[in-house]
Amino acid sequence: MDFTLPPEVEAIRQRVRRFVDDRLIPLEADAASYDGHENIAPALLAEMRAAARAEGLWALQMPKSRGGGGLDRVGMAAVYEEMNRSIFGPVVFNSAAPDDGNMMLLERVLPEAMKERWLQPIIDGRVQSAFAMTEPDGCGSDPGLTYTTAERVGDRWRIVGRKWFITGAEAARIFIVVARTSTDERKGLTAFLFDADSPGWRIVRRIPIMGPEEHGGHCELAFEGLEIPDSQRLLGVGDGLKVTQIRLGPARLTHCMRWLGMARRALEIATAHVAQRKSFGQMLIERESVQGMIGQAAMEIEIGRLLTMKAAWVLDQGGFARKEISMAKIVVADALHKAVDTALQLLGAKGYSKDTVVEWMYRYARQARLVDGASEVHRMVIANILRREGRDFFGWGMPVHG
Repeated sequence: MDFTLPPEVEAIRQRVRRFVDDRLIPLEADAASYDGHENIAPALLAEMRAAARAEGLWALQMPKSRGGGGLDRVGMAAVYEEMNRSIFGPVVFNSAAPDDGNMMLLERVLPEAMKERWLQPIIDGRVQSAFAMTEPDGCGSDPGLTYTTAERVGDRWRIVGRKWFITGAEAARIFIVVARTSTDERKGLTAFLFDADSPGWRIVRRIPIMGPEEHGGHCELAFEGLEIPDSQRLLGVGDGLKVTQIRLGPARLTHCMRWLGMARRALEIATAHVAQRKSFGQMLIERESVQGMIGQAAMEIEIGRLLTMKAAWVLDQGGFARKEISMAKIVVADALHKAVDTALQLLGAKGYSKDTVVEWMYRYARQARLVDGASEVHRMVIANILRREGRDFFGWGMPVHG
């Protein structure tokens, strides 16, 4: 097994690493770099995005024909990790959720004739997008609980219902909404595109959360008769579950790619601190207890990297990587929390303060075990695949069932 990156991917990784080190990490210590929701301020974001684009580091997950970098999933795993060594990184390179996952979905399922209208503005960074699936009293990890309905009226669909925790909705211009079109268990959902200017829907509130927010927050939406032309349907009527599977699987994995970078950065901050901090006549890094904490966190990060890279490889080979993505999602979420918690503990009061980004990371990290399927749900997925595959579950190479 050769884990060496192709030369062209390694070159991009190194360029992203330099950009993060030289341009982004220095910004994190300046309070003026942040907006009111603890994300990079819009004017500064525009400046850094222009710089990233000028260096050819823009939308690297998208095809070169559309202005992207043409990376495959393995390449993305290596490069996204470098991006998120800065808390500002992913959005600067146009590789942050939810736009990242929405772009990959639309690139795959949209007819070519529709991509210029609905996909290219997101790739170009001219607009943000949102994926509206989760509901207050309905679907979360289980899309089958969707109660928002889409009723066909002539050549249009009338949407009624409610969604919440819709990431980026306050700033989004392009939306994907999943609604119920029949009671069929497998073919009862359908996905649609709509523009923010369309009448018949509204943002009820921007939901306050524990951690820092993405641009546009996490919102509750009310659909009160939004009408969407049938021409803006994604795939066929009843293919909504398929759309969610196409969207959420790779998106979960890109979360893992980014989280690994944040976990690494937390350890970088901690190890730099303990290497120069003396207590009771000894540098902290020389203490066995400190070495044990750092070693454990580093090992868990590396396990997560291997699982993430394997899942990326399976996707690149044409597989679905269901069990691989679920395993990576669980392990990397835990590894992120472990790394950031370790860093905060080793930094002491400094880590609990806002003098470093570690407390920002700590609040952010707790969501990792919840978003895109709670860890408990992914363990259930793994167990059910094991029951189905038996001994083949532990085979080498491509999974038996993709």
